[in-house]
Amino acid sequence: MARDFLLGCNYNFLQPGDAALPLRRFEMVRDYGVFDYINWLPPPELLADCVAASEKTGVPMITGNYIHQLGRDDGKLAQSMRNAARAGIRMVNVMLGTYAADGHELSDDEIVDTYLRTAEAGDAVDVALSFELHVDCWSEKYKRVTPIARAVKARGVPFHLTIDYSHVIFKIDNPEQQEISGVREDVEAGRVVLDPFEAGNLLSEWLALDVVDFAQFRPVAPNNPRNVWARNPDGSMPRGILYPFVKPSPGEWHSPWSAHRLEACKEAIRTIFRYHLTHEASPLKYMITELITTADYAMNAGFSVIDQSAACGRWLRESWAQLKAMHAAGIPLQV
Repeated sequence: MARDFLLGCNYNFLQPGDAALPLRRFEMVRDYGVFDYINWLPPPELLADCVAASEKTGVPMITGNYIHQLGRDDGKLAQSMRNAARAGIRMVNVMLGTYAADGHELSDDEIVDTYLRTAEAGDAVDVALSFELHVDCWSEKYKRVTPIARAVKARGVPFHLTIDYSHVIFKIDNPEQQEISGVREDVEAGRVVLDPFEAGNLLSEWLALDVVDFAQFRPVAPNNPRNVWARNPDGSMPRGILYPFVKPSPGEWHSPWSAHRLEACKEAIRTIFRYHLTHEASPLKYMITELITTADYAMNAGFSVIDQSAACGRWLRESWAQLKAMHAAGIPLQV
């Protein structure tokens, strides 16, 4: 029997200048009729309003994201788990920064210890912890992911990895970005494979660990164009880690658009689906559309981000239904 997942929409689908209250955001997600829930861990000052909005609209908060820099108010890690429990959230996805507050790059031991301590705090309130594959986080160094997952599991604690493979796909054909991940020479030599169409790719390696409870879908292209319409807080140009899923109208996006450039990110999702259908140990429970309006992504885009998210959501459901039906009929899924 195929095990279905819940499909959510990220809360941050409006441009930064849009002051829509939480209730309006929850209503918008509900009204699209595509999503099972909203991905959102409210900050403390919005927690009560978001719980009320969730109850009024019937749209639950089931997963939520939290960004943390180790060494800067580390008590917030445990507090985020307690806040999640108050909101009814089942899993908190932590983006743990590459560097600690004092500037040093986190060691494997620090990452493992942080995971263990935070997971214990989550267990106390029945909230699961996941660490995310994400830029500007320890996991941007791709070769660290599998050893750290195994190190946590060796301590007798389940490890959960949130896969957002857009953070790999945008580096395909981009040596500069590969250098940041410490894999440029390995990619050029064929020792590390980024492309989900190629055998031995990183996504397949991580799925085989059976630690992916949570997957995120952001449309993206290899060597994705940078978001020239935005700036980072320090004034620098951001990266580009989003490619519109539906063709933008003239003036809605900064770069040319071609549908075929989405094929790698679609194949990544199909890879996740095929693995989940054919491996009983696959723990996948949650998936979201991860189109957001911060600088690396869709800040200042002219198109509706939630329209694009809904289109992604419909494609995810259709693709899952098709592969599920093929599997039920005994048709090979090419895994």
